[in-house]
Amino acid sequence: MEFTSRQFRAFLLVAQHRSFSRAAEALYITPSGLSVLIRELESQLGFRLFNRTTRHVGLTTHGSELLGAVQQSLEKLDATVSRVGRMAADASMSLSVGAPPLIAANVLPEAIKEFRSYRPDIRIQVFDVRGDALTQMVEAGEVDMSLGAFFQPASGIRRTPLFRFSLMVIRPDNDPTLRRASTTWSALKGERLISLTAGNLVQQFIDKHLARIGVTLNPCAAFNYLDTQIAMVEAGEGIAIIPSFVLPACRNRKVVLSRLVNPVVNLDFCWISNRGKSLPPGADDFASFLKSYIARWAGRAGIL
Repeated sequence: MEFTSRQFRAFLLVAQHRSFSRAAEALYITPSGLSVLIRELESQLGFRLFNRTTRHVGLTTHGSELLGAVQQSLEKLDATVSRVGRMAADASMSLSVGAPPLIAANVLPEAIKEFRSYRPDIRIQVFDVRGDALTQMVEAGEVDMSLGAFFQPASGIRRTPLFRFSLMVIRPDNDPTLRRASTTWSALKGERLISLTAGNLVQQFIDKHLARIGVTLNPCAAFNYLDTQIAMVEAGEGIAIIPSFVLPACRNRKVVLSRLVNPVVNLDFCWISNRGKSLPPGADDFASFLKSYIARWAGRAGIL
């Protein structure tokens, strides 16, 4: 048998009001429409629910037995619908963002704080992950978008540039003569290089360029994280080649930075999303804000 919640609500309202006319008003239908619902329900059940006279409406024995179950079921249904509705509303006003640990720690906190002053209704959840995981989480629908420098194409992924950065060299700040705005690639020959591990996509990009221009460095150590790499440079263990979006992590380090020229090597910092999934409300607002925020930060840092 197939029953509808509207039939059961009609039954419940008649039982509560002991009146077809008042129950019809509560359900926003006509008394004749309500009578149809009750007759249909009784026909499907195979027994009468009410004893009716011109002056009185009362439950039958079977109606009384059914009433408790119907009332409990409708209360549970209403509570579940309300809870799921709240969850859906909360989800529609939240945005999940994947980002490399360095960006998650050094760029996003202040950016999100400023964005919240414009859109306090949007909750942003940050996932700090590395490398391929940023793309994999977007593909799996685990995050709405990811930020980073993405070197490998992926089917089903929408890529939107946020800012164009370039490669830089950092050195320990122990020689005033090395504090210059730019450095040629050829000037790096023979230097001790602190790099990221070979599996890191940024390092692969740097290694390909070094091979292309024929500059040979002396590798001395490789690390998994940019923060470790920068700290080792500060300690005087060697130099490092980094993308300029790493600059926020250098603010409190005793290192000097120079833009690498002849040639300038650019790389795009992007946000990616799943082409087959609609972004939640506010995602485009956050992406637009982040684009202007990064441009302002890059300008202050002297990257522009």
